[in-house]
Amino acid sequence: MALIRCDGVAAAYEGQIVVHDLDFQISPGEYLCIVGENGSGKSTLVKMLLGLKAPAKGQIVLGDGLKQNEIGYLPQQTDVQKDFPASVYEVVLSGRLNSRGFRPFYTATDKKKVKEMMQLLGIEDLERQCFRELSGGQRQRVLLARALCATKKMLLLDEPVTGLDPLVTAEFYQLIKEVNKMSGIAVVMVSHDIESAVRDASHILHLQETALYYGTAEGYRNSEIGKKFLGGTA
Repeated sequence: MALIRCDGVAAAYEGQIVVHDLDFQISPGEYLCIVGENGSGKSTLVKMLLGLKAPAKGQIVLGDGLKQNEIGYLPQQTDVQKDFPASVYEVVLSGRLNSRGFRPFYTATDKKKVKEMMQLLGIEDLERQCFRELSGGQRQRVLLARALCATKKMLLLDEPVTGLDPLVTAEFYQLIKEVNKMSGIAVVMVSHDIESAVRDASHILHLQETALYYGTAEGYRNSEIGKKFLGGTA
């Protein structure tokens, strides 16, 4: 059963249709990369997947017990995030807020999950450090751990390497790939880096107001649209 299925989805912005006729699905364990140029509708689609924006047409169906507040979300970096005055442990722990429900305190299960995710991402030694004192790469690892604490089934990453240097970017891409492979959590990543997307992802959704391509990464490499955007390097 698909985690999310989009059936004939369209979205409007200020009265104008900016995304239309979207049909695709995200299955357990998949790694879907959403690519496309600026203004292609990627941000609008992210908002719809998170339930922050309703489709103007069609429907987004959640399956396999997934709830929208259980999607682990890593947004683009902002200055507000960089200056967050909290410890690394506190930032990661905040990822358990939605699962806490009406309980006034975090449980032992919540704290165990935090320890596991910090260990998985190699940031347990940063536990007591102030988040705003970290490097860009360290901050993204912390925020990824926070997103992983919020979900058991799906991560949604919105251009997570923006502003990172090439070496840290490569390390982060490898980390995402390993998390997907080891945990079985589905990964949906919005990216401008089509070459890295095709290398790491299992599936590609290429947006330009509608789906120019949706299918496997291998199929994308051999498609006309893939060859065009990969510059003949496929």
